[in-house]
Amino acid sequence: MLSTSINLGLFVFIIIGAAAVFCSLMVVHAKNIVHSAVYLAGLMIALAAMFITLNAEFVASIQILVYVGAVVTLILFAIMLTRRAEVP
Repeated sequence: MLSTSINLGLFVFIIIGAAAVFCSLMVVHAKNIVHSAVYLAGLMIALAAMFITLNAEFVASIQILVYVGAVVTLILFAIMLTRRAEVP
């Protein structure tokens, strides 16, 4: 019974890790800056989920509050407030 729960936990951790790797690659390769910011938020949520699987709930909550809440919001506001160069 114990080995089944360890295998299930490892499987969940690997799936979340694969999602984090996918999101991190898409942050770099996304053509649209808004899509890149959304992938960055997905990466931070995946990292918080990894912290939860490692029984670090406090670190996961700080990850969500600080990084997803503040950093991604700051990036999106900076993008929205900048002007595009007008092409004649």
